[in-house]
Amino acid sequence: MDKGLDLRGVTIAKGDRTLISINRQIGPGDVLTIMGPSGSGKSTLLAYLTGTLSTDFRASGQVWLDGHDITHAAPYRRRLGILFQDDLLFPHMSVGANLAFGLRPGGSRAERAARVDAALAEVGLDGFADRDPATLSGGQKARVALMRMLLSEPCALLLDEPFSRLDAELRVQVRDMVFAQAKARALPVLLVTHDAMDRDAAGGDVFLMDDVEAGPDRATARPPG
Repeated sequence: MDKGLDLRGVTIAKGDRTLISINRQIGPGDVLTIMGPSGSGKSTLLAYLTGTLSTDFRASGQVWLDGHDITHAAPYRRRLGILFQDDLLFPHMSVGANLAFGLRPGGSRAERAARVDAALAEVGLDGFADRDPATLSGGQKARVALMRMLLSEPCALLLDEPFSRLDAELRVQVRDMVFAQAKARALPVLLVTHDAMDRDAAGGDVFLMDDVEAGPDRATARPPG
């Protein structure tokens, strides 16, 4: 498969303990959910994918994205977008400046401003460019963080439990928006979570961290219903 995110025999260990061994393909617009309790190594996998894994760990295997081997590429060249539990907006920048930070270099000031305005309108925040991030609600901050990441034109999306700090109603809204935006852009998505509702909302395959001893192909399909 040329398009999508391809984890080829990726194994990560610390000391004598193997944390994860996985061999999976994620097609454009599809979601793979990595499930496991806190501390099981879910975020460690994301660190390996983004090229930021600590030298305390040993890792092997390859990561391919849209037909290119990015295993040893510099983090900024991997074209992977990531969302965390915290929105990580820059407090000293306006909402518009935060979004503009995600844009790739090039284009006139007017063109860049137009892209920022269009991104805000796409998530129901038309006219918010001059707002201070501190004045936004949790849901609004989540939407700004998502669009800033998408404006960087990633080729795949990594989700590090980005919904865990939202209340139940807001969690559903933001989660649905993230998956819809990813699907509309045909982005492969890797979600790490310990929440069954996140898993069910994501659809697609589920890989259980406690199945690591069963080998790299031990993953379960999404349960029906």
